[in-house]
Amino acid sequence: MKILFMGTSEFAVPTLEKLVTADFDLLGVVTQPDRPSGRGKRLTPPPVKVAANAHNLPIYQPEKVRRRDSIRVLRKLEPDVIVVVAFGQILPKSVLELPPCGCLNVHPSLLPKYRGAAPIQWALINGETETGVTIMLLDEGEDTGDIILQERVPIDDQDNAATLSDRLANLAPSLLIQALRRASDGLPPHCPQNHAAATHAPRLTKAVGQIDWQQPADQIRNLVRGTSIWPGAYTSAALPNDDLRLKIIACTAVDYPNPEHLPGGTVQITSDKELIVLSGKGALRLDRVQPANKKEMDAGAFLNGYRLQTGDRLFRKETSTHE
Repeated sequence: MKILFMGTSEFAVPTLEKLVTADFDLLGVVTQPDRPSGRGKRLTPPPVKVAANAHNLPIYQPEKVRRRDSIRVLRKLEPDVIVVVAFGQILPKSVLELPPCGCLNVHPSLLPKYRGAAPIQWALINGETETGVTIMLLDEGEDTGDIILQERVPIDDQDNAATLSDRLANLAPSLLIQALRRASDGLPPHCPQNHAAATHAPRLTKAVGQIDWQQPADQIRNLVRGTSIWPGAYTSAALPNDDLRLKIIACTAVDYPNPEHLPGGTVQITSDKELIVLSGKGALRLDRVQPANKKEMDAGAFLNGYRLQTGDRLFRKETSTHE
């Protein structure tokens, strides 16, 4: 079977590595162009390109895969199947119809739940206890194609977006190989999704990471877990000289008395130098934080370096929802 691989992010690398060692004819890799990255805006190759180079695979990096010149390149390769994992571009009908065995997509959710760009993040933000990987046939919709295979995965209470992404990325290759074996003589067996049960997982914005301290502590902690890769869960603190933007890296929901019914965001510093923040329901112990333009640190180091006191408040500073 002749396979063309399309992928870009780190999530796609384990699947590419598996295909390299499997008994398929890997025609090459289509990935996104190199992009400026970091403070110096240095041109950086996507992770899939780095992995493909390590195996001396042919690489194609179209700015837009739907352009006629891009489609001509893909047609000349004559793939039996196209494998798509975290590619980052929507494939047009002219590409979807190229391979006789279809375009197989790896999606990190239990479709039809969490269609969209950020299924791992939204599953955590919403407090799900289970997710999984779906192998599906791509169609022209957004993650609306027929399902080939699924595997369920429990979400651990200590998971964040990074750890859960790693687990799903390493589960995906074996499930994909199973699907490819079923596609050796044409489209693999598949069944339609229940579109009425669909939920959506849109791309995250910076505004999603803003903490609302009126929410319950568990809900805020889920936001910290789900936004851990980007944009992070953040808040503001009023310090003597200026407001400080503070990212919450890790926190723990705790039982903490609030007999005076102090508002959410109120800081309580214990005799053990624990940094407790009251919420709309319950409280959070901040374990690791990162002040703006500083390295992340534990709460004790933060309290030693910044004049935050019991009774101070962390608050939500309004920003554009389009950031």
